[in-house]
Amino acid sequence: MPLLGLKIDVDTYEGMKKGVPVLLRILDEFNVQATFFLSIGPDNSGRAVFQLIKNPRFLKKMMRTNAPALYGWKTALYGTLLPAPMIALSFPKIVKEIIAAGHEVQFHAWDHRRWQDELASKSEDWIHEWFEKGMESFEKLTGGRPTAFGAPSWLIDDRVLAVIRQYAFDYLSCTRAKAPFILDAVDILEIPSDLPCFEELEVAKGVSVIADLMRDGKDHVLPVHAEVEGGIFQNQFREILKIAKQEAIEVAQLKALKETLEGRNLPKRKYRMALLPGRHSPCAV
Repeated sequence: MPLLGLKIDVDTYEGMKKGVPVLLRILDEFNVQATFFLSIGPDNSGRAVFQLIKNPRFLKKMMRTNAPALYGWKTALYGTLLPAPMIALSFPKIVKEIIAAGHEVQFHAWDHRRWQDELASKSEDWIHEWFEKGMESFEKLTGGRPTAFGAPSWLIDDRVLAVIRQYAFDYLSCTRAKAPFILDAVDILEIPSDLPCFEELEVAKGVSVIADLMRDGKDHVLPVHAEVEGGIFQNQFREILKIAKQEAIEVAQLKALKETLEGRNLPKRKYRMALLPGRHSPCAV
């Protein structure tokens, strides 16, 4: 039976507060489990306003995805006109609910927005401090260290990989690629997101495009965002889970995919950066 891994990224305060509870109800409704990659620290989403000026593709994406409905107006002000609230740290009860429901919980970010927008200009010391803050806070929230890392916006560089070497991650999920591989620079299993995100596709065609791609009898990973599939795209997410059930595709956590890959002779690959359709900035591929 092919596997459909669910990689749920929680990027914002509103996504944690409102999107995650919705997703927990949907997953319970279908009796399936997922992997939640949590942003732990401050929600500086309001700083995205600088991207509106610098990157016309970002403005186009915000208009196409109806960003105010997707993220809410408060989110657009966090870290600028409004203080940046903590994301997962603000909701320890919700984190406990995720774990109690049997879902996998892993590390996504300390400060998602600053990584996404400013990583290239930061030092390796900043990257190290970012990881240390996130890892220590993750442990306080969950009682254990994360065993996987999923980079914000699938953005990495050689300095990031140098820092990653210092941690005993079992696997990474930092790229957009067609199949799992060993990431050459760190010699760690990479389980990429190979299916597109809903917000990268035309609204009317999103379900059919993703459904067609996952019907090929192979394992896949669907990237899900708490703010999106836990918000205005929740019905489309339900539809994908319904199709998976009809097609006898097993919906699973990423660690289930990892277990199927153990002992297999996977290729070693390097990453490169590329601009994928529907995205506003390059991803590691």
